[in-house]
Amino acid sequence: MSKYQMIYQNLLDKIKYKEIKSGSYLPSENELMKQYDASRDTVRKALNLLLQNGYIQKNKGKGSLVLDVDRIAFPVSGVTSFKELQKTMHTDVETIVHIFEEKDIPDDLKEELYMDKGKIYHIERVRKIDGNKVILDTDYINGNIIQGLKKEHAQNSLYEYIEKELGLKISFARKEITVVKATNKEKELLDMKNYDLVVCVKSYTYLEDATLFQYTIAKHRPDKFRFVDFARRTEL
Repeated sequence: MSKYQMIYQNLLDKIKYKEIKSGSYLPSENELMKQYDASRDTVRKALNLLLQNGYIQKNKGKGSLVLDVDRIAFPVSGVTSFKELQKTMHTDVETIVHIFEEKDIPDDLKEELYMDKGKIYHIERVRKIDGNKVILDTDYINGNIIQGLKKEHAQNSLYEYIEKELGLKISFARKEITVVKATNKEKELLDMKNYDLVVCVKSYTYLEDATLFQYTIAKHRPDKFRFVDFARRTEL
């Protein structure tokens, strides 16, 4: 690991574990240079990495403001399993499989999964973080392509089963993000506090050969999550 990456990781750990609180400013570049025995260029590289990943905001004349990171960062462009995401959270996480069933595909899902007939897996999982139920994931998976799924796979990781046991390569996803009113069911299953809205992420996930195998509707309590992406300007 390079020196600037070490500085970045150390500062990031301090932010995540609230040694450096949101709303406060990081030490100045000169102070960081002394603290880490590093050049200005090295310190700036570490700060730019924090900036790019949404942990700080640079204010001219004031320094680097630490942003609120009490939200779980979901990569918009990536295809990441919840189990993989857990490794970055540094918090207590639990998955509750609310529904696991195999059934004939209903008419209203045929277009979503590009299926005329066959079996699908219908899986509903509640994600509990720090004792709060804050995500409701509903998955519909093409059972003609993904075979042999069991409840324990849903409890652990669907993607781990698909890639490691079935030997299939998950490649990309198309996502749609909206904010919608919470239904009565979502209010019952999630700890909604006083929130009446949820962030809805619909995902269509494909294998390496561009076969659609999964349609997911994920509902998130709005206060706990930020969705991140890296965008580069392209002049049209």
